[in-house]
Amino acid sequence: MGCRVLDPTMSVLLLLLCVGVTGVLSGASDHRYKPDETVPLYANKVGPFHNPSETYRYFDLPFCTPEHVKEKREALGEVLNGDRLVEAPYKLEFRVDHDSKSVCRRKLSKEDVAKFRGAVAKDYYFQMYFDDLPLWGFIGKADKEGKSDPSENKYFLYRHIHFEVLYNNDRVIEINVQTDPSALVDVTEDREVEVEFLYSTKWKETVIPFEQRMEKYSKSSSMPHHLEVHWFSIINSCVTVLLLTGFLATILMRVLKNDFVKYAHDEESAEDQEESGWKYIHGDVFRFPKHKSLFAACLGTGTQLFTLTIFIFILALVGVFYPYNRGALFTALVVIYALTSGIAGYTATSFYLQLEGTNWVRNLILTGCLFCGPLFLTFCFLNTVAITYSATAALPFGTILVILLIWTLVTFPLLVLGGVAGKNSKVEFQAPCRTTKYPREVPPMPWYRHTVPQMAMAGFLPFSAIYIELYYIFASVWGHRIYTIYSILFIVFIILLIVTAFITVALTYFQLAAEDHEWWWRAYLCGGSTGLFVYGYCLYYYYARSDMSGFMQTSFFFGYMACICYAFFLLLGMIGFRASLLFVRHIYKSIKCE
Repeated sequence: MGCRVLDPTMSVLLLLLCVGVTGVLSGASDHRYKPDETVPLYANKVGPFHNPSETYRYFDLPFCTPEHVKEKREALGEVLNGDRLVEAPYKLEFRVDHDSKSVCRRKLSKEDVAKFRGAVAKDYYFQMYFDDLPLWGFIGKADKEGKSDPSENKYFLYRHIHFEVLYNNDRVIEINVQTDPSALVDVTEDREVEVEFLYSTKWKETVIPFEQRMEKYSKSSSMPHHLEVHWFSIINSCVTVLLLTGFLATILMRVLKNDFVKYAHDEESAEDQEESGWKYIHGDVFRFPKHKSLFAACLGTGTQLFTLTIFIFILALVGVFYPYNRGALFTALVVIYALTSGIAGYTATSFYLQLEGTNWVRNLILTGCLFCGPLFLTFCFLNTVAITYSATAALPFGTILVILLIWTLVTFPLLVLGGVAGKNSKVEFQAPCRTTKYPREVPPMPWYRHTVPQMAMAGFLPFSAIYIELYYIFASVWGHRIYTIYSILFIVFIILLIVTAFITVALTYFQLAAEDHEWWWRAYLCGGSTGLFVYGYCLYYYYARSDMSGFMQTSFFFGYMACICYAFFLLLGMIGFRASLLFVRHIYKSIKCE
């Protein structure tokens, strides 16, 4: 736990090693304490309860401030998570009880009272970490009972905190915090107030083993009624998959079989008979798409994001992301994205050259910027907003420098190495049919066969398979729920991939049967359209299911969700195209095209 990543002069290998180790072990304190030894208590942040992104430093509010504020050096993932831990003014010695011990006595000015009143009115909570165990509490309460006019509300600040700590032998197991409802300070009016802040500590022995001390934080997501909803989501998704699979098996395969029989009969009876349907366009179906450089870059980036997602699921399933393992997810995302950039370079360059592209260097640069570019622009805007609000979401300059170093010294070189490997792979595009010199004209199509209606149809089914689980994910990422059932989430993800592949294949067949040979981009767009549905769900969740408000929280929610949905679009688009390519190759191999 001694190595930290905020020093930008570190070598990149030590940087990555440190990031990985501290990211995984963060929150896994295994310290044994002696009687009377001070157990570390760090104050983290305060903020409106309903705005999870809008958090501020603990001492931004005029609490009792120690003479020297000691900041805890943090790992990269913790900083990205918005954690800013400082030593709390409360001293908790191991197995030493305190009763109404004074923290400090101070005179609150009118400005201090106004700050506290504004915080209480917005339901501010505080978060601390005691021996790496999280604890929360509200800083005050508003008396709104029987008052129709908000200006008549009364606001009270809690001045007495009670800590109840459970221990097993020489280890801390659990901590709970309560506020004394009788020890209140009226901060309704702008006037100077004399306040004495107090705290009490009560230690109790427990038989809970140290290995199980984090389990209480995951119990809420494992309660029977929650599990029932999760399994209902799984069953709903499985039914969708079965219906779609049945549709493909009984309808699509039967139609294909009839097509094969018909084309075989046509070949035997009259070779000069005019062809129709998908066989008619065999000379155009493997004609390379327009904007091939962008297409290959999308495919490479989607493959990288798919690999990243699989690795994240593996880490989740083996228990790395246990509740309140501070910053482990962000650390894993940064490190794995950097290390998988070579996959994007190899896939994009290899496919671009298969499409007979010539400027592979430009294609490689496009691949590197396709996802990082929009993400960087979004980050710049949102970080500026956070700096304006003086929120903890604003990243320090050192952290930004570390991320730039990772991108410069790891991501970009691996991207280039992958591109060079893709260039030297010399794999040719496997097309069962020769492409004619001049493309056939696509016949006029009814409105429902155009790209946008097809995308709407393609995105609806996969979205319907995951939308129940989406609420729990949103409530965890943009709320205070805890999500720990990663096995169910992984099953839902696999179902999402299957449904996306099947629906894209079905729509591709109908497009080819209508003698429309421009299926490449259509397959990618239809596969990725679920990401647009998820962003539509963001609008519903923000306005109907959450209490988020304010410019900063709105910007963070819609800004970062746009990046996440864009990543889903690229990932699922790749899945849809790959499935369609396998299907198209298969059906054209099964007939005599020449």
